[in-house]
Amino acid sequence: MKEAILMKGNEAMAEAAIRAGADAYFGYPITPQSEVIEYLMHEEPEKRTGMVVLQAESELAAINMVYGAGACGKRVMTSSSSPGISLKLEGISYM
Repeated sequence: MKEAILMKGNEAMAEAAIRAGADAYFGYPITPQSEVIEYLMHEEPEKRTGMVVLQAESELAAINMVYGAGACGKRVMTSSSSPGISLKLEGISYM
């Protein structure tokens, strides 16, 4: 039996993305999900799995990066808050 690890939900989501083999994370830090990008930057998944972690300049830029990488066949991830998702809708509409 493996050892149980206690962590916050945002950290668990970020760790799950690393373990699932995500190729990239594109995001813009916005409360309450800022812990996701902080965890990914701290864990340095590019050294563990080659996962690229990039902080975008805006929510719209982040979703367009996701769209571009996904169109190239990459397994990508983003996260946001409720207002952040509203800002991403323009990019989401093209998916």
